[in-house]
Formats: sequence, structure tokens, C-alpha cells
Amino acid sequence: MSGRLDLRRGVVLSVEPLLVEVGAEHRPAWADTQLLGEVHPGDEVVVNVAARDLGLGSGGFDVVHVNLTRGLGAAERGPEHVIKLNYTSLQHPVEPVEATDPESRFLSGHLVRKGTTRALVLPLHGHLAPAAWAAAEAMPGIKVGYVQTGGGALPGSFSRDVAELRGRELLCGHIAAAPAYGGEHDALSTVGALDAAARLGWDAVLVGPGPGIIGSNTEFGHGGMAALDSAHAALSLGMAAWISPRMSAADPRERHLGLSHHTYTVLEMLLAPVDVACPSDFPDAAAELENAREDRHHVHLHHVDLDAYAASGLPAKTMGRTLAEDPLFFAAPLAAGHLFVSQ
Repeated sequence: MSGRLDLRRGVVLSVEPLLVEVGAEHRPAWADTQLLGEVHPGDEVVVNVAARDLGLGSGGFDVVHVNLTRGLGAAERGPEHVIKLNYTSLQHPVEPVEATDPESRFLSGHLVRKGTTRALVLPLHGHLAPAAWAAAEAMPGIKVGYVQTGGGALPGSFSRDVAELRGRELLCGHIAAAPAYGGEHDALSTVGALDAAARLGWDAVLVGPGPGIIGSNTEFGHGGMAALDSAHAALSLGMAAWISPRMSAADPRERHLGLSHHTYTVLEMLLAPVDVACPSDFPDAAAELENAREDRHHVHLHHVDLDAYAASGLPAKTMGRTLAEDPLFFAAPLAAGHLFVSQ
């Protein structure tokens, strides 16, 4: 049956890294301990094996669904009362970060419309680190936060990039917007998360999917479409909305070479103009983006320092390709991160 859960029983062999014995196999796995609690060697668990069995590149591991040994006890109840992942076996209560009274909502909306918050829409998670680094280089001390949307991994605790950027104080906060969950704050919608950013004191917002973007080789059935919703959410609040374009000079798939069809489709379908950043160091990419803007969107060029980003020690690999092998991929968010806070 299409869509049926593919669950198997297993026993935890080790935690760092998490390895589960399923049948005769020793399989890598991931457990959302924020949602499920601790996992220890010897624990009997149920794992979802679908992604690994399908050979997915970014999801090449099993995901722990439940810990049968220690995860069936009653959890401590807090004041949270709104459900995320509702009507699934992983539904759990959260405290929404959205404004709880009309006066607060109107106040935050007014602040947004006065321009105290701006948003950079990311096409995929690989743009987060270079964009955050570039924003901090352009305006030291600026408070930039991350709103995690659908389109990629949903657990807020899954991203190593977010943890590193928070540790380096290159991100000031993390909101998981439905259907994503488990950030430092939870929002029930992307527009609610962006509205909350102003009240949290953020100067600017990076908004985009978690790791492992969804792909299906179709025009609209992919995680890149989350950028369309995110841009419209930002525009609806009167925010300065920027797009970080997905570009590549080395992707083996033609649809992602140069300007990816993900970004091209979003620019074509947007209901209002946005600002789009482009690295000036790649004239062919700039020309392609100029042709895609449809005389509506505003393209801005900026020279980027790829060597400085490489020296930062932040993530510099995408789909197995290094920065040296695909500099255009990283140049795009570096230009975007600089321009959206400095323009």
C-alpha cells in the first residue's frame, strides 16, 4: 500500500553514533531525543526504515519512532496546550510563539511595517550558514534569527548547522514554524513566526527549510516551493522580502545548473515584486537571473569573498560537492546575506 509506515523493531547498539541492530543488520539511525526522550545502549526501539531503504542521500538512516524500553512512561505535563503534528502518532503540545492578544499582534505588525524586520527567503538549508555569516560580516552585532519551515527536515533539533550558528552567536534564535517543530520557539504558521520575530527583538530573519530538501523531479512537488509561501508571508506583513537564489555551476542535474528551476518557478509565481541577490563574480548566472526576473523583481549584485567564508570553518559542502568544486552555490547566499541587511 502506498504511503504505509515501514516500521521495524531493533535494539540500540551505540548512541554516539546511534546504531541500531535490525534483524541481522547494524543500521545508522537518528532519534529526536527532544521529542522521544533519552536513548541508551540495549534499549528496544521501533525505527522507520523507509528513507534508508530508498537510498535517500540526506536521509540515509533510520529514524526512531518510539523507545519501547524507556519511552512509554507518562511525560511531565507543562502549560502547553496547542498540538503540533496533530492527528499523527507524534502529536505533542507546544506553546505558540504567536501573539496571544490583539494589542500585541497589532503592535508587532506595526513594527514590522515600519521596517524593523526584514526577511531573506532561503531555497534550501545549505544557504543558512553562508547567509548568516555574510549578514554578520556586513553588519556586526545585528540580531539575525532563523525561521524553519516545511520543505525539508521537520525536527528543530536535527540541524547541526543551527547548533553551530547559535554557538557562534551568528543566529540569535530559532523558531520552528508548522509543520516544523521543536525549535527554541514553536509557531503554528510561517506568517506567525515572522510576526513574532519583531517582538523577540530580531533585526532580520532567515526563513527556509530544514536539512534534506524534498525533491520529486516535478515542477511544483518539491521543498523549494516553501520559498513561495515564505516570501508571500513576509510581504503580507510589509517586510522587506529578499530571495536567495539557488544556483550551481556543478550540479549534475540540468534542472539545477545555473539558476535552479526551484528559484525560477518561485520568481515566476510570486504575486508581488521582491529583491533578489546575485554574486557579481559570476556574470553568466547574473544574466540568467536578470532574464528570469520578468521585469518585476529587483536584482542586486554584490562581490563575495569566498576565501574568507572558507576560512570561517562553517559548512562548505553541498550534496557532496565542496566550495571549491561549486563556488556559485555558496556565492549566492553570501551575496544575499550581505545585501539583505545592508541595503
